[in-house]
Amino acid sequence: MRKGSHNIDRRSQLPQRGRWYGKGKVSAGILPYRRLSDGTIEVFLVHPGGPFFRKLDAGVWTIPKGRVEKGEDLWQTAQREFQEETGFPPPDCRKIPCHFLGEVRYPTTGKRVVAWAAEMPTLDPKRLQSNTVQLSLKGRKVQWPEVDRAGWFSLPEAHRKVFAPLRKFLKSVKEYSEGKRL
Repeated sequence: MRKGSHNIDRRSQLPQRGRWYGKGKVSAGILPYRRLSDGTIEVFLVHPGGPFFRKLDAGVWTIPKGRVEKGEDLWQTAQREFQEETGFPPPDCRKIPCHFLGEVRYPTTGKRVVAWAAEMPTLDPKRLQSNTVQLSLKGRKVQWPEVDRAGWFSLPEAHRKVFAPLRKFLKSVKEYSEGKRL
C-alpha cells in the first residue's frame, strides 16, 4: 500500500455542509476497484434498473452514487448511496485504500458528480441487493430496483459501458494503479 493511499481528505477542498445543492444538482459516489494477480485493474459498475434502461447496455452503466441531501456532507452521501444501491457496507477507509477521484459535470444538465475509489476486491455482483424506486407511469404506480445488476469490468470494457461523463473517474483509477497519483 502506497503512503497516503487511505487519504480521503481531498474531499475537504469541496463544499461540505450547510449549503444545499438543489434538486439533484450534486451527487456523490464510490467506485470500487480491485487488482487481479496479473496486475489488471477492474472496476465495479452498476446498471440502472427500470424500464428505461432494461435493453440498454453500452454507455448507461454507472457508479453507485446519489443526490446530496440538505445538510449532508459529500462523503456521507457517497457511503449512504453505496449501501442503498448495492446492499454492501460502504468502505472503511481507515482499513482499506480509498482515493478521492475528483468531480465531473454532465454537459447537458450541469449536474456534478463527486467520487472516491475504494479497493474492495471481494464484492460479489451476484449478492447485489438494491433499494427500489417507485414512479407513476400512465397513472399507475410501478416499482423496480434502482440498480438491477452489477459487474466487474476491466478498464477498457468499463470505458465502453459507463456513462461518458464518468470516464474521467476510470482514468483516475488507472493513474492511481500506475502510481501516477497519490
